[in-house]
Amino acid sequence: MCLTWALLCAALPGAPALAAPPMMEQQVKAAYLYKFAGFIEWPEGSFARPDSPLVIGVAGNEALAEQLERLVAGHKADGHALVVRRVAPGQPLEGLHILFVGGVERAAAAELLGAARGKSLLTVSDSELAHTLGTMINFVVVEERLRFEVALRHVAPSRLRISARMLAAVRRVQPGDAS
Repeated sequence: MCLTWALLCAALPGAPALAAPPMMEQQVKAAYLYKFAGFIEWPEGSFARPDSPLVIGVAGNEALAEQLERLVAGHKADGHALVVRRVAPGQPLEGLHILFVGGVERAAAAELLGAARGKSLLTVSDSELAHTLGTMINFVVVEERLRFEVALRHVAPSRLRISARMLAAVRRVQPGDAS
């Protein structure tokens, strides 16, 4: 998995520009979400059983959900089968381990992220306002390449632990307690 992560990170600088078809951006985001699953440690009790799936919720981005479903089919992270679930504002977030919020209005994003606050749920977005709304990881485009930033102040209350190897690949880490 480390080799795959390294190859993904190394490939991005030479990858086609994101000004290319939007599907490329969705593919890269899906690959990141898939890889994030292997670099996060969830606290005890986050899975109902040792063989429970790791569930990635996607709100507001059908194309990403479809890409992610194709990518994770038949794969595991830390012994857990990977499953994608579409989420809408107002729906319960129980059972999710990762939540991507994108393509929804600010009020809907705030509602979803508010419901995730305090849970052991990795929150990811691609909104310019993501960290102010409470996401832990935010996708950003830098020099036409997709990168990500981490806000440790939002990670700490979740009791999640982000691997130092993943943090080494981050474009920018916003301060806070490293959980």
